[in-house]
Amino acid sequence: MGSAALLWGWLLLGCSCGPGPPGIDAAALLTATYVLDDAGGLGRTFDGIGAVSGGGATSRLLVNYQEPYRSQILDYLFKPNFGASLHILKVEIGGDGQSTDGTEPSHMHYENDENYFRGYEWWLMKEAKKRNPKIKLIGLPWTFPAWVGKGENWPYDYPDVTAYYVVSWILGAKQYHDLDIDYVGIWNERAFSSKYIKLLRYTLDKHGLQQVRIIASDRLWEPISFVLLLDSELHGVVDVIGAHYPGTKTVPNAILTKKKLWSSEDYSTFNDEGGAGCWARILNQNYVNGNMTSTIAWNLVASYYEELPFGRCGLMTAQEPWSGHYKVEAPIWITAHTTQFTQPGWSYLQVDGHLEGGGSFVALTDGLGNLTIIIETMTHNHSQCIRPPLPQFDVKPQRATFYLKGSFYMVETLQVWHSRLGFESGNTSLFQQLCPVKVWKGSFSLDLNVDEVYTLTTLKTGQKCGCPKPPPPHPFPSNYKDDFNIRNPPFSEAPNFADQTGVFEYFINASDPGDHVFTLRQVVVQRPITWASDADQTISVIGNFQWVNMTVTCDIYIEKQRDGGVFIAGRVDNGGIYVRRTKGVFFWVFADGTYRVTGDLAGEEILMKGLSGVRDNVWHTLTLNIQGTSASGLLNGYPLWENVTVSEPSNGWAAMGTRSFEFAQFDNFHVEAS
Repeated sequence: MGSAALLWGWLLLGCSCGPGPPGIDAAALLTATYVLDDAGGLGRTFDGIGAVSGGGATSRLLVNYQEPYRSQILDYLFKPNFGASLHILKVEIGGDGQSTDGTEPSHMHYENDENYFRGYEWWLMKEAKKRNPKIKLIGLPWTFPAWVGKGENWPYDYPDVTAYYVVSWILGAKQYHDLDIDYVGIWNERAFSSKYIKLLRYTLDKHGLQQVRIIASDRLWEPISFVLLLDSELHGVVDVIGAHYPGTKTVPNAILTKKKLWSSEDYSTFNDEGGAGCWARILNQNYVNGNMTSTIAWNLVASYYEELPFGRCGLMTAQEPWSGHYKVEAPIWITAHTTQFTQPGWSYLQVDGHLEGGGSFVALTDGLGNLTIIIETMTHNHSQCIRPPLPQFDVKPQRATFYLKGSFYMVETLQVWHSRLGFESGNTSLFQQLCPVKVWKGSFSLDLNVDEVYTLTTLKTGQKCGCPKPPPPHPFPSNYKDDFNIRNPPFSEAPNFADQTGVFEYFINASDPGDHVFTLRQVVVQRPITWASDADQTISVIGNFQWVNMTVTCDIYIEKQRDGGVFIAGRVDNGGIYVRRTKGVFFWVFADGTYRVTGDLAGEEILMKGLSGVRDNVWHTLTLNIQGTSASGLLNGYPLWENVTVSEPSNGWAAMGTRSFEFAQFDNFHVEAS
């Protein structure tokens, strides 16, 4: 071992491939040996590393980026040997309901309605496939349109309808976008129905989709594992057990099923160095501790307003399409340590995987002589994920000696990639190529410090590519207009509007004489089968959360007779899964000719009310002016109410929406703010 360690040190000192890791006092190091051998067979098959777009609306702002910045972001996510080089993309099957940071539109708002061009997940899957034709695609519903449940907030009363709805999405992906969906889930983090899962398999097969595999149940290991052991028919149709946030652990029943085990949603952590530490630890330890052969991050890219729930919990950040600014965060390069040097179909080696001084390692092979070893030494306080709580553990500097046996004995050289998370020291280095390590008589040694990641591999294909620096960050424009006058929009939703309940889509108003042919229309007219606590009103937010003073103007058109209503709002302080508790300054007008000013979306905190003369099926212009602690409102350019005192909240977005799940149209939106 001594000669190997000396050789390693000499290589680092004598090479010009980049700086080595900081020196460690060799005399004080804990030392241990580890054997990598394929002679006795291999471990489980590796299924890949991926990320989730959706659950929900997490990629909302990405589509609005101008080129070349949008393509640069996509390259960092999907392009092989460039950045994260993801193996799997999991998307939400939009169901019109709130699914964390917004709603995603369904391909079937109503039973007799099909449209496979709504939203942006189709586009995103195509962009991923364009960069990596081998990427695996997964679809999973969070919410469902109301018609699927026939009035009940439950998708399993009519399992044939639900199966038809989900399979339609898979068929549409192929027919309209030439996308082959590889896996489909059941209902994100909610109950599963054995009857429905069996019927889903039957419906897939009936439509020639035998290649589509089923993941269940995207919640916990139990009760799905126990039920699979009891129900042989269900066991035959479920291909993967997917658990969420498993804390790197599995359960005995899951192992007994002999199914593939995945962490089908994990991470969900702020994407600073702490998030990178979380991600590095679980990418290894989900297999080492839990036999999980795939780990999928929520979420792919933080492309939603940061003040919404779980802001910046993506592998990278792209939340400013108006400026073009984005940031390639540390988790991208932590991902690259695994994804650039493995592929789905490789096999894990049968090793314990725990380092004596704390931390872990995995080793994978393609069965053709290639070997990749990934080592992480993340400390407890620098690798805590958002959930579950992380038990205390210690990691120390250590010397690890690896003995290569079996078909790896003849390996002479390993390429080395290294990351160090500096935290308080600020001495961070991400995905740097070091000099190759020479394997001396089947062994080599590494001195490992804490909070590091190493990849040692026979592959020479790794790259840390970089695009030109993106533009600097800039707040949302303080003077913003949208007249929605676009005949063939590239996406169904207007840029920068983030729907929080309901769905607001471009609409061509063919019956209008000319002023309002192209509008934005709220189109969800029944409360969906919900996943979160959707509001009873619909709402779409836009702008800068820090706005204090603002004037919001919008033309509005109430379609629902008698009890229909719409609003514009400012200083809106909430959204996502917390949308029901949203406060702000809301200016409502109703089809019965009345108006209200409220301090909340629910309409319970009434600040002013009276008669307006507004009618349904007529265009009106609303203006809301908020300056300091005073608000006023205009109707069709004339004062309707004024001098309403507003104190809380002190800042927030602009917004618009409807009184209930009802059709309504909006046009010529304009906000001036400070």
